[in-house]
Amino acid sequence: MTTFPLVYRLSVVAVCCFVQAFSSSCPVMECWFVQEKTGRGGGLTAATSQEKSLLHVRTDARSTETTKTPGDVDPDAVYFVTDPAATLCHPSLNPPRGSVQKPQCEINPFMPQSSTLKWVAPLTDSAFSPMYLQAEWLSTAIQGLNKQLGVSSIMRAPTASKEHNVILSVTSKTVSVKSRLGEPAVLDCGFWADPSSPLSGSGFAVEWRYQFRGDGRLVLAYDGKADRLADTQEKGATLDFEGLHERGNASLILQEAQVRHSGTYICTVYLPYLLAQVAIELEIVEPPSLSIHPSPLPLSVPGQALTVHCDASRFAPLSLELSWEFKDANGESRPLESGSVTGHRQAWDGTYSQSTRLELDTSKLDLVRGGEVICVAVHPGGTRRASVKLNVIGSSTPSIEDSMAMVGVALVLYGLIKFVSWTFTSSGSDEADKKDK
Repeated sequence: MTTFPLVYRLSVVAVCCFVQAFSSSCPVMECWFVQEKTGRGGGLTAATSQEKSLLHVRTDARSTETTKTPGDVDPDAVYFVTDPAATLCHPSLNPPRGSVQKPQCEINPFMPQSSTLKWVAPLTDSAFSPMYLQAEWLSTAIQGLNKQLGVSSIMRAPTASKEHNVILSVTSKTVSVKSRLGEPAVLDCGFWADPSSPLSGSGFAVEWRYQFRGDGRLVLAYDGKADRLADTQEKGATLDFEGLHERGNASLILQEAQVRHSGTYICTVYLPYLLAQVAIELEIVEPPSLSIHPSPLPLSVPGQALTVHCDASRFAPLSLELSWEFKDANGESRPLESGSVTGHRQAWDGTYSQSTRLELDTSKLDLVRGGEVICVAVHPGGTRRASVKLNVIGSSTPSIEDSMAMVGVALVLYGLIKFVSWTFTSSGSDEADKKDK
């Protein structure tokens, strides 16, 4: 009988432990089951009820792993979900035990139905609904820790069963996106459909919509079954169609981000009778460009008052704080009194500009060798500074460049004097020789 060396046995044990750890990395999520109350309502908004629930996620339906149900959760509100794609097993959905922060999870009843949208209707051309739809359907909306992941899933279980299978998942790894003005912006959205489901072989559709402060519009719609874009499409918005069909990459690409693009984008993926969607926040953040005038500042005498202007332009969003600082010749900075600030002005491209004016009293600066007046702009896109040199007569010492220039001028003057002196001396000697002769 052959005996395996110790190193091989340890390797086998390590692999087994790794596989076991990976298989048990799927979370047990605390969720709220939200549904409309029956027998009530009558208003514009239907009354809803919510119940604490548990979602046991696994990648294999044959898994027998069990977890003790907390006492405050009804056993009928515990759902076992099989997710072969392991979308619901993302680390952001499985915080360490005892962690205060937890994923946000909501479960809702779901009713499969066809759609009348022209880019979705071809998915359900048949006049009858398949028997496959006669089951218990649920939808989940989950957001991971620190907005690392947004997931929307459609799950199916045989009637009166708590064993659900994920049929469609739509995810986004960029729940919140910030982009610079004029740069490409990619809003991540991907989907997975259970290949064993009869609904996954009949095509799909993708839709992107924009919402901001009550304003909404269709950005892009694509019929994957007919491989055709809808007539309504925003300029500069596109998809990676090859990645969409091969990997389920439905990410929206804005080729040149503009201020008007800031808002909420909703990525919706349709299968026949099913849909799931995730929302992504896009914010265009552009720091200001600063300019100070007059520049350079005029040479002033001690105690003289100067007026300095600072213009901040082409920034977004609106939030901006303008202030002034003074840096002396030793490099030490100190704040100056706040200047007057104008209101915001909006340009044609949606960016903003704002100005501040400082009445500078040089007698309060204790100037010895001059310094710099600095305009400071604090913005969500970063802090920007612009400076201008302040020279006061009688307080500033010449720079190295000035000293070299003075030496050069002195040498030129010395040479000129020597030349004139030599010229007069030579002419005087010539006249004396003539008289002697």
